[in-house]
Amino acid sequence: MQAMSTITLPAPDPVDKRLPGDLAIWFFILAELLAFAVFFSAYAFARASHVEEFNLYQQTLDRNLGALNTLLLITGSWFIVRAVQAAHRDDIKAVPPNILLGWLCGGGFLVVKVIEYSAKFGAGISMSTNTFYMFYISLTFFHFMHVILGMVILTVLWFQARNGAYGGHNAHGLESGAAYWHMVDLLWIVLFPLVYVMR
Repeated sequence: MQAMSTITLPAPDPVDKRLPGDLAIWFFILAELLAFAVFFSAYAFARASHVEEFNLYQQTLDRNLGALNTLLLITGSWFIVRAVQAAHRDDIKAVPPNILLGWLCGGGFLVVKVIEYSAKFGAGISMSTNTFYMFYISLTFFHFMHVILGMVILTVLWFQARNGAYGGHNAHGLESGAAYWHMVDLLWIVLFPLVYVMR
């Protein structure tokens, strides 16, 4: 009786289960997410107590500009993903331009927000106008400052990437900065419908 031939299957590739970037940035991101969660919860509680006021003044916000900013941040995150992917495949020349494009998307976001703030402040609106505007200004400005910090991080990453700092041999710093930028994007994806759309 002829012995049955055995088929040897190739060993599966090991799965990289590590957290991208440094552990410290993830603790920082979790702390930031917790701070925003408290903010969002306070907003939801205040809204439940002032439904008519929130619905009325929510209509004064420009949803088109809010949607444009959502598109800018999502596009910016896409460029940062491309930068990280380029580093992993040792395409060192592709890293800096993708970081720069992500940075420009962040800059576009800030310009749009300044246009929004100028219109509101020009109409005499401030945090003391009413409860809705207090939350609108404080929430969006808190996020605005996080976008600025994210752009500072991207600026540092861009300068380092131009010197060939990131590649398959070392992408931790780039991954850490990318993780922070994606957090900023995620927070806006929650903030935009919460403040601009949901009723």
